[in-house]
Amino acid sequence: QVQVVESGGGLVQAGGSLRLSCAASGSFFSAFAIGWYRQAPGKQRALVAQITSGGATRYADSVKGRFTISRDNANKAAYLQMDNLKPEDTAVYYCALQRSSGSTYWGQGTQVTVSS
Repeated sequence: QVQVVESGGGLVQAGGSLRLSCAASGSFFSAFAIGWYRQAPGKQRALVAQITSGGATRYADSVKGRFTISRDNANKAAYLQMDNLKPEDTAVYYCALQRSSGSTYWGQGTQVTVSS
């Protein structure tokens, strides 16, 4: 059984930084791709950043150059460093562990609010 828990959200002023953490339980963490998603009120959940089991990364255009995704397989953790935050980054952020077979395990989300 895989469980995923996000932390690190909060309230920050525009231009500030936050670091989100994703802690996972279960086996074979290193084999998962990890995605950070966000969902703003009235909008669909969307991919923000992803890191594969091999360490390749990709980002949504809106966060390129500001957000950095990383992973620590030894500690079954992943991170999303968010710099130069903007009000439009306000959303609930979710971590997802994704198997190549298609199974996905979601966390409960953490709120990020950026004030102008």
